Amino acid sequence: MAEHQERGSDRAQAIEAYPRKILQYMEGFLISKTVFTACELGVFDTLHEAQRPLSAAELSAALGASLDGMERLLAACTGLELLTTQQENERVLYSNTEEARVYLTHSSPVSLYHSIQYSSKTIYLCWHYLTDAIREGTNQYEKAFGVNSKDLFQALYRSDEEMVKFMQLMNSIWNICGRDVIRAFDLSPFKVICDLGGCSGALAKHCTSTYPQCTVTIFDLPTVVRTSREHFVTSAHSRIGFHEGDFFKDPIPKADLYILARILHDWTDQCCVELLSRVYKACNPGGAVLLVEALLFEDGSGPLTAQLYSLNMLVQTEGRERTAAQYTALLTAAGFTSVQHRFTGKTYDTVLGRKQT
Repeated sequence: MAEHQERGSDRAQAIEAYPRKILQYMEGFLISKTVFTACELGVFDTLHEAQRPLSAAELSAALGASLDGMERLLAACTGLELLTTQQENERVLYSNTEEARVYLTHSSPVSLYHSIQYSSKTIYLCWHYLTDAIREGTNQYEKAFGVNSKDLFQALYRSDEEMVKFMQLMNSIWNICGRDVIRAFDLSPFKVICDLGGCSGALAKHCTSTYPQCTVTIFDLPTVVRTSREHFVTSAHSRIGFHEGDFFKDPIPKADLYILARILHDWTDQCCVELLSRVYKACNPGGAVLLVEALLFEDGSGPLTAQLYSLNMLVQTEGRERTAAQYTALLTAAGFTSVQHRFTGKTYDTVLGRKQT
């Protein structure tokens, strides 16, 4: 007993001596803003385009920044292992790491640049009001941006520029994660697919490349469809079509499979059942619905990313992240059966519900 108390006392003293984890959490926003700022200023792009290591003086001149500020930013990015350094005489020269080149440069096909821009300019500002969101149980668009948030997507798409930024965010996410979620289940039996809220069409492109016999119709708001046609989906994507409408109000096209990727987490349970019931009615017999969401563990232990995303849903939307069992309950309430789920091991997971023949 005495030995147990002594060990407990030693652990308590070690925790009190240096709360490393808590300090890291306290400073987490400093890391985020450092990465956001380096991207916004063009540090990684400039190093990539130069095709050689650059000094702080060269980067500050190229980017119109103070030398002192640039030196500090580059040092922090080096500490974050996004840049590497080499000594040349008395100068320190900086280069991108391979990870920074692939994911933080604007021109990379799997760049997270637009996702970072959205996080910095939109999500970060909403999170300033997280305490209010938790107290009030409502999203914080009105405080953050002065726009009425009663119509969720009018707030999200409050300007053409903001809509394009949101679509670029979605595009970058599915460029990274799309292949995994589309291959989590064998979707080859479904020839006619409807991607509800398909946005930029990135997931539709993964569908048509993975399953060459399928066609995909992107169902989205008219303004989103126009923007997608203009910026994201070209005539080369011949097996991808569009259908304009509001999936809560307008008829949903008949299909063998409906994909709802990061859709249900925006909405309350009641709205989810309403939407899924409309999907069930439109679905061909023997068809299915595929949900793509960040699944929470049933015991509440994680994943941390999904738990943080659920807070973000509170700050930005009407919805929440859910467990597989909770999505199963929503699907079952709408009429779907034989519900299965798959964890991909990455950010987004899948839930498949079927309509009986």
